[in-house]
Amino acid sequence: MTYYPPVSPYAAGLGGKCPRCGQGPLFDGYLGLLKTCDRCGLDYAKADAGDGPAVFVIFIVGFISVGAAFILKFAWYAPLWLAFGISAGLAIGLTLALLRPLKATLIALQYANKAAEGRLDD
Repeated sequence: MTYYPPVSPYAAGLGGKCPRCGQGPLFDGYLGLLKTCDRCGLDYAKADAGDGPAVFVIFIVGFISVGAAFILKFAWYAPLWLAFGISAGLAIGLTLALLRPLKATLIALQYANKAAEGRLDD
């Protein structure tokens, strides 16, 4: 059995790297996972972040973009169309920027904590 030194799940996740070796890529495309790591051979078939990344992104981006809209409209007296446009652009940009690293981080945390489906003991 090959020994792999511990990899920080946060470093692997933010870099989009394999949670076991920290070297191979995790993604095939923007959000699709590869079948296996090309460096260490880790099977990504059981890696499933579910809706977790989307929920975190919704909370983070919603807080920032709505806050920006309120500041633009009520503190700087920007026209409504401008406040909406800047806030919408900020929401789209932040969503695209955060979704991939948060998905990779949750997958790496699942691997590091040996997460598995819930089972009932017999």
